[in-house]
Amino acid sequence: MDMDMDLGSGPTVHQLRLFLILAKERHFGRAAARSFISQPALSRQIQVLEQRLGVAVVERDRTVRLTPAGLALLAKARAVVEAMDDLRQTAQEQGRAARGQLVVGTIGAEAAMPHLRAVLEQARQHNPALEIRTRLLDFVHHFAALENGEVDVVFCRPPMPPHIRTRHLADEARVACLPAADPLAGRASVKLADLGGYPILSLPPECPQAWRDFWAADPRPDGNPVPYGPVVGDIEALMLAVSDGHGMAFLPAAARTLFPRPGVAYVDVIDLPPCTAALAWAERNNDNPNLRAIRRAAETISLPGRRSDRGLSTSP
Repeated sequence: MDMDMDLGSGPTVHQLRLFLILAKERHFGRAAARSFISQPALSRQIQVLEQRLGVAVVERDRTVRLTPAGLALLAKARAVVEAMDDLRQTAQEQGRAARGQLVVGTIGAEAAMPHLRAVLEQARQHNPALEIRTRLLDFVHHFAALENGEVDVVFCRPPMPPHIRTRHLADEARVACLPAADPLAGRASVKLADLGGYPILSLPPECPQAWRDFWAADPRPDGNPVPYGPVVGDIEALMLAVSDGHGMAFLPAAARTLFPRPGVAYVDVIDLPPCTAALAWAERNNDNPNLRAIRRAAETISLPGRRSDRGLSTSP
């Protein structure tokens, strides 16, 4: 026997869904067309629903009106249908759950940042079969590792090169990293104009020009050229060069806490635009299920400094 016609059982979700459509359309013909069934079939399903519930839910006249019982049952029917839709969606998500291994790259101290820990915790919680490994990368390698497939995603600081997509995670001020002996090191804050003539430690030429320019604050608002110092390939080399007096750098404000070093001082720069933290991946891997898992995790977290108007992009 057709389960929908078994009057000894309760109403089906299909019947409740038809009832909701009919309640909205208030017309059997329109409701049937919207449900992709014939009008007699719809009428029969509503009759069976009423028999199973033991009450009439609609009054059949020139127009369809809900009975008092139908009105009372409407919210309950909607809750059942929504709960079943939610159940099916959860089952589908579990069926698509990420499996295997995801290699996550980090640069500098990103591994210690709250946004990274929150995203990875969320990804592990919802994808228990996914093995997540992290790898520390230098300034050059965090671009190359994405492009050659050594890592699947990178927690980084935009701007990023073309064909790299990003999910914004947080905004953060940038500070000046100066030799501790410098006269400006004792000040609470400076302006970019105060730093004119200070050599900026160079980032490797293999890094995208837009990235190098951003972290050098080049060009400057006053139009003066930015002098450059020695090339540094990672954060520790940068710290050593600053402490030895070979130049200065602009870094995320978190460097104050994460990179306290002898001979190094941090000073606020009141007119320096902030930087952003992001999750980045190669555009060609956009549909990879493991990447989708960590991107979903990044979309659901809520962190201080995160702006709701930021999302997928290829720029800072």
